[in-house]
Amino acid sequence: MDLYEHQARELFEEHGIPVPRAEVTDSPKEAREIARRLGGRVVVKAQVKTGGRGKAGGIEVAADPAAAELTARQILGMDIKGHTVGTVMLAQPVDIDSEFYVSYVLDRAAGRFLAIASAEGGVDIEEVAADRPEAVARIPVDPGVGVTSAKAAEIAAAAGLPSQTADVLIRLWQVLVREDALLVEVNPLVRTRQGRILALDGKVTLDDNAAFRQARWAAGTDTDGPADPLEAAAAAKGLTYVRLDGEVGVIGNGAGLVMSTLDAVAGCGARPANFLDIGGGASAQVMADGLAVILSDPAVKSVLVNVFGGITACDAVAEGIVRALDTVRLTRPLVVRLDGNNADRGRAILDEHRHPLVQQVTTMDGAARRAAELATAA
Repeated sequence: MDLYEHQARELFEEHGIPVPRAEVTDSPKEAREIARRLGGRVVVKAQVKTGGRGKAGGIEVAADPAAAELTARQILGMDIKGHTVGTVMLAQPVDIDSEFYVSYVLDRAAGRFLAIASAEGGVDIEEVAADRPEAVARIPVDPGVGVTSAKAAEIAAAAGLPSQTADVLIRLWQVLVREDALLVEVNPLVRTRQGRILALDGKVTLDDNAAFRQARWAAGTDTDGPADPLEAAAAAKGLTYVRLDGEVGVIGNGAGLVMSTLDAVAGCGARPANFLDIGGGASAQVMADGLAVILSDPAVKSVLVNVFGGITACDAVAEGIVRALDTVRLTRPLVVRLDGNNADRGRAILDEHRHPLVQQVTTMDGAARRAAELATAA
């Protein structure tokens, strides 16, 4: 369950993470009053569960209460990537010196979390990760130990963040654990010209399996219109799927591996079309469901399956792919990279099947390169 930005901000504030003063409304007239309470000049932000709000015109600065009312009126009802804006958040503006990126995300395959951080946060963090992956630190976090002062200092040092961000890293981990979250993200985390550290934006995804412990979020979480239909279809099948704006479909087992695969695809000059983590299970049904969702995206020109066999061996993954192809009509080339437990046997199973649209590559970079080539040529 994804939260709105204002809900994530509420959680951050509860856990002692510094945030700007802000209020939410669905009324342009009330926006004027809120702006007056916040000091006049405000940032008006559309509350929808999708990225790209700023580029779509969903985030604007209003110079005074009258402008806040006008801006709210313009943003309310706006369509942003299929999401209708039902509420806006008005926040006090901040005098920014530097922007950073920090997040924790579940790595299912490794049975741990990843801290992902960069000293170059902001709207172009995806481009930073694709063009200069060395600028983005990925630090494993043992859930049994958590983010201690030492671990927070390690994350900050690895990403080149100021030392005073360590306290936020610790408190962000507390949000993740205490609120049953699978993802917590701050982009940007900023240092103001006065030296303060503030979370200007937040994204939180809660574990649906823990919904009974997070009842306060059950109401009012989907007021911005229908979700992306492919994301809804994937969620109905129990898949962890996020649609992106690209042409190479990606399936992997484990959040860390999938994210590395996205980076590899981007590094080959193509754009990933999605994030799809099948976790530890790669049964025929899981593979069929994943392929069906990805192939339903008309933007997809090729599909890359990148699996590292662990508890689920590669021969079982290969059997799942073969059986999935009996139920899903493959209309675009499928590149498969298998490594780890029983990889040789898994490759042999796919070779024996001899599907004309299935190709195997033994390395992740090579598989990403081939999937990118096929997508470009389509």
